Order: sequence, then structure tokens, then C-alpha cells
Amino acid sequence: MENNLKRITAVLGPTNTGKTHLAVETMLEYESGIIGFPLTLLAREIFDKCVNKVGAEKVALITGEEKIIPKSPRYYICTVESMPQDMIVDFVAVDEIQMCTDHERGHIFTDRLLNIRGEKLTMFLGSHTMKSVITSLVDNIEFVSRERYSKLTYSGYK
Repeated sequence: MENNLKRITAVLGPTNTGKTHLAVETMLEYESGIIGFPLTLLAREIFDKCVNKVGAEKVALITGEEKIIPKSPRYYICTVESMPQDMIVDFVAVDEIQMCTDHERGHIFTDRLLNIRGEKLTMFLGSHTMKSVITSLVDNIEFVSRERYSKLTYSGYK
């Protein structure tokens, strides 16, 4: 019997562990997808990378400041506030899901945690601090832990 459940995964770990890279690469393996980022500049950077990888005709950018929407895009790179919510896509990801706890923008991230889903896979990316919150709010979620393999050090002022 085929499992028809939509997969939901939380990829949790410290900064610089490749969570965003994993989500982008995973999205591009699907026919369609949306990723929401907390920052316009990050969305723009990822948009440019995706355009270079799959072509401008396949990738849309939607932020509060900018909209670039080709005729029939397969992938949408957005700020979390600008994520299309009525669109059916195979893959959905929300980056920096720990922003659910932010006093100003937390309600948007919480709404995405509770309501936005990909038809095949949904990924929430963020800090380990969110594990208990996500566990209490999202059923049937798989957790993936990312570890940092290099040491971060402070090199002082230049």
C-alpha cells in the first residue's frame, strides 16, 4: 500500500549548518515549490542562485519590495510575509522558523507553521530551540538534526 501522507520535516541546527542550502536543493528536485525567508536580501540572493541554476523563466521572486514573476514559474522565492498561500506546489519550506517567537513578526511565522503545506514535502528550518513547540503544534513531523562540523571563532576587529 502506498503512503499518501504529506511529509513534514523540521531541519534543526545551529547557524551555518547548511539548512537553507539543503532546502533549496531539495526544492529544485521537485516540479514546483515555495520557500519563505525572513529577509528580503536573503530571498534575493537565493532567487539569483536559483535563476542561475534552472533559468529565469522558472523562478519567481516575491517580497514586500519586489515582484519578479515570469509567465509560468515553477519555483517561488519569497519573504515569509509574501508567500502565496492558495497555491498548490509539491514542496514548501520556511526558513528561520524560530521567528515564531518574535514579538513583531511571530504571528506570520506561526501561521505558516500551522497552515502552509507542500503536496509532497514541507520543511521548517531553524534552531533546536523550536523542537518542543513544533512537536506540540504539528502532527506526524520528522526531525532532522544538522550539526556544525567546523568551529566558529571570533577574529577581532580588522
